[in-house]
Amino acid sequence: MKQALAAMALFAGAILSQVIPAGAEEVGKVGVDWLGNDIVIDAVQDPKVQGVTCHLASFERGLIDRLQKGNWFEDPSNASISCQQTGPITIGDIALDEDGERVFSTRTSLIWKKLVITRIYDKPNNTMIYLVHAAQVQDGSAKTSISAIPLFASNVTWTKGKPQ
Repeated sequence: MKQALAAMALFAGAILSQVIPAGAEEVGKVGVDWLGNDIVIDAVQDPKVQGVTCHLASFERGLIDRLQKGNWFEDPSNASISCQQTGPITIGDIALDEDGERVFSTRTSLIWKKLVITRIYDKPNNTMIYLVHAAQVQDGSAKTSISAIPLFASNVTWTKGKPQ
């Protein structure tokens, strides 16, 4: 029995290492209970908008919680985002339509679910909006969080010229 549990723990650890966000830097981790569940804070850079950093808070289930409750390969869709200007803003070739553009994505389940940051440019208000949400094949989550960066008071450079 102990060997089986050890093998399952090793397998779960290997799977969890697959869901660590690429392109994100962990800057904080707060334990929330004795089961090993944590709230993880990642700093995410927008690859097409220099000078903007988004801080993403998400829930990471611990091994004991996974063993107790099953559903081993999935974290909740709960997340929060806060984005700030952290330097001179240089905006590259970004999507300007209302669908926006995916800036960041990380798996929150083995196969089907991802946590996604989407950037939308609000042209009438000259504001960059960042939305964090879950993307799933079916049963999409309504849990969302947004952050906005006004561009009117900033020193902003558009590499392809500001949209008119």
